[in-house]
Amino acid sequence: MANGIFGWLENTMRSPPATKKQGTVIIEEMTGQEIKSLLQRATVGRLACSKEGQPYVVPLSFTYDVVYLYSLTTAGKKVDWMRANPKVCVEFDEISATNNWHSVLVTGTYEELTDAPEHIAARDGAHNILSKTPEWWQPAYVKTVIRDKVRELKPVYFRISILETTGHKAIKQAS
Repeated sequence: MANGIFGWLENTMRSPPATKKQGTVIIEEMTGQEIKSLLQRATVGRLACSKEGQPYVVPLSFTYDVVYLYSLTTAGKKVDWMRANPKVCVEFDEISATNNWHSVLVTGTYEELTDAPEHIAARDGAHNILSKTPEWWQPAYVKTVIRDKVRELKPVYFRISILETTGHKAIKQAS
């Protein structure tokens, strides 16, 4: 018998409590259409970026459009880190119960949409796509106070070029 938390977990997984009548949970891969549908419904995802081997995760509003995720934010740590390392991922989920959830992971590349001439069309397109969502502008235009300092409002439009999507779902099966 294994010791510690892993031993307890291993024993628990082998023999679930006999006192509760529950269905079995099965985790399955989501289809491409299920992934696309979740991305179309989702408004908030968890952006993960890294710099010098240190990960950083932050919730952020996104809008999905076929091959990109679009967002508007303020300049700060996440933008600095994505500028240094454009490889990112974003996790979206819908959880109604511990035995009923869907989770999608988008892997992609950060691209800042500046006001430079080469980005004008893409930036205007991002604005049109984002503005279809109520209060889409708030992340970049609300007062932000960090460590008693008011951060300057420097809106940053960006998109993530989607390289890969994966998804899993938990489904309760009748016992």
